[in-house]
This record gives sequence, structure tokens and C-alpha cells, in this order.
Amino acid sequence: MANVKKQKYLNRVHERYVTEIVPSLKPKFGNVNAVPKLVKIVVNTRLGDVKDNTKSVTAAVEELGLITGQKPLITTAKKSISNFKIREGQKNGAKVTLRNKIMYEFFDKVISVALPRVRDFSGLSRKSFDQFGNYTFGFKEQLVFPEISYEKIEKVRGMDITIVTTAKNKEDSLELLEALGLPFKKEVK
Repeated sequence: MANVKKQKYLNRVHERYVTEIVPSLKPKFGNVNAVPKLVKIVVNTRLGDVKDNTKSVTAAVEELGLITGQKPLITTAKKSISNFKIREGQKNGAKVTLRNKIMYEFFDKVISVALPRVRDFSGLSRKSFDQFGNYTFGFKEQLVFPEISYEKIEKVRGMDITIVTTAKNKEDSLELLEALGLPFKKEVK
């Protein structure tokens, strides 16, 4: 009898990727290792009101930590911009890089909880891919996540989410993300 190792799945998205998506995409890419996969998810928020309210950095960091389940990194301005009253080195945002288990859990939360809570949601744009196969989209408010209570927020803030894949181009990345369950707008012909 062959010695079969039991596969340990990180969550239901990862399990679906391994059991359904990889076998279905394997003929197109040639082998299992050539099939695109998720590398990391970067969640980023910028603070325009930091010049008026320095406590907003703390509030944004706490909210981003609640949403992602990981401690955010505070970002600073790389150069001074006088029109926006920003000085070099001033705190102006927060970001989190998610990998492995936390990445799959966050991806699952985005597609099953956050996106359905967006008002008048008709799908994500197919035009937000870069030439390397990474996809970026945003939320206009953090209230789409169930961890954030409307009564406790200081200000409604948006965030950008970048999904980094091993895909070589945007067509392969689109195919992977659609298979994982990310809802895109229907193509207009």
C-alpha cells in the first residue's frame, strides 16, 4: 500500500485551489508548478486628514488591524509636498502585507462578506491588472467589514487591496482570480 500524505488545507479557498483549480488549469500550463497562485495580499490606507488630526493615524492602524488580523505598518511621506501640507517623514498611512493562512482567510472574507455588503455592487473591473498579473481594487469605506462598528469609527476611510500572483500576464491572473471566486463584471461584447 502506498504511503499517502494527508494534505493540510489552510481554509476553504486554499482547499478549492488545490483540489479543483490546479487540476483544471494544469492542462493549460503544462505542470502543477506552472499554475498561477496567490503570493500575497497588500492592504493599504492613506490618511488625508493627518495634518489636521494626528490621532487619525492611531485610529486607522487599529481599524486596519481589526480588519486584517495583523498589525499594520505605519507609512511615511517620502518627500515634502507644500500644496498638500505634507512634510518628508510625516506619517500618512498604514499598510499590511498578508501571506499564507491569513492571506487566504482575508481573501475569503473579501469575496464572501465584504464585497456583497458594497452598495450597488455589480462586479469588479477587469481593467485593474498591471502587466505582471497583479490585481488592485479598493473600498470607499471600511464599514463593509463586519469587524468595524459605525458607532466606533472616527471617520469613513477607504483602502486599496492589491492581490499579487505568480501569473505572467493579466489573462492568466484573471483566469485564476475568477476561479477563486472574485466577482468580475461581465464582459460587454
